[in-house]
Amino acid sequence: MHNSSLVINHSFTVSTSKKRAFEVFTEELSSWWPKEYTWAGEVLESIRIEPKKNGRCFERGPHGFTCDWGRVLIWEPPDKVVFSWQIAPDRVPEPNPEKASEVEVTFVQLDKNETHVKFEHRNFENHGKNAVLYQQALNSPEGWHYILNRYRKSVK
Repeated sequence: MHNSSLVINHSFTVSTSKKRAFEVFTEELSSWWPKEYTWAGEVLESIRIEPKKNGRCFERGPHGFTCDWGRVLIWEPPDKVVFSWQIAPDRVPEPNPEKASEVEVTFVQLDKNETHVKFEHRNFENHGKNAVLYQQALNSPEGWHYILNRYRKSVK
């Protein structure tokens, strides 16, 4: 079952180089990702994307607590990163990659200090019976819109 309406797209420009925009998104998540959107919350130590294909996307908290939330599917710095979104609709980790959606972020240099960022979260149908509600939640003002605004502010 493929439902093309179960996609979230965001597109915006940041005032920096493509290289820097990519670095902030992939290497500096801890500086902009909302702590309230992690399992560790206020005790979050870091949230990371390992810089390689099949790299882990994970968060780290106190006493060695780690929680995986995805895997790098495509790693093409500074042009593109694609990772699986292995967080179930009820916000618990989803270890089965068959039940994951996918996030793609591309970076296009417009001029020396302007980069166009294209964000797509797709394949929500993989999340099962709550896929539509999950897509709607992540497409709400408190979802990706809020998260990506934090990213945009941190790039400037």
